[in-house]
Amino acid sequence: MTERKSRKDAARNREAVLAAADALFTRGGSPEDVTMADVAAAAGVGKGTIFRAFGDRAGLLRALYEVRLEPVREAVETGPPPLGPAASPRDRVPALLDAVLCFKLDNRRLALALEEGGGGSPYRAEHYERWHGLLRAVLEQIPGLADSGFAAHALLAATRADLVEHLAGEERVPRERLRAQLADFVAGFLASAPPRGAAAAE
Repeated sequence: MTERKSRKDAARNREAVLAAADALFTRGGSPEDVTMADVAAAAGVGKGTIFRAFGDRAGLLRALYEVRLEPVREAVETGPPPLGPAASPRDRVPALLDAVLCFKLDNRRLALALEEGGGGSPYRAEHYERWHGLLRAVLEQIPGLADSGFAAHALLAATRADLVEHLAGEERVPRERLRAQLADFVAGFLASAPPRGAAAAE
């Protein structure tokens, strides 16, 4: 009974910390202004509780990022076209990149804090490797595209959190204009690959 109660308490504390962090990052200014002490105070727990549950600040950011990303992941894995797996590759590539852009627009401070949080190369981060692997796999289904791995990196660069923050936050580019600009960029890239029929005829 004691062990079960301990697990329930740990789960409840984890949810409280995630909810507090979510609220603080949503209404805060710079991501660096939100400290572990702020989160602990808002959640009503000690800092040690956060470190035990998440390891460090980066671990907390990753956990919160994953919670917010879950609806997007479900749409990608099991949802309908154009985002879901039944879509054609040429339709799915722009849909995936639009989903990444919209997610980062909706979670600008959190995405920026996570991508600028240090701890090694951002290209080794689990969330980046997941998007890169998915996009590369879809690009590989398009005949005529060279080096899908590099192409996936290049396309994802257009959705980096620091670029999104610069364009949306500093230059005040409207959301729909950003989406349209990305769609045009991706369309131009995909136009470099011949249609399936043309590739097969060569």
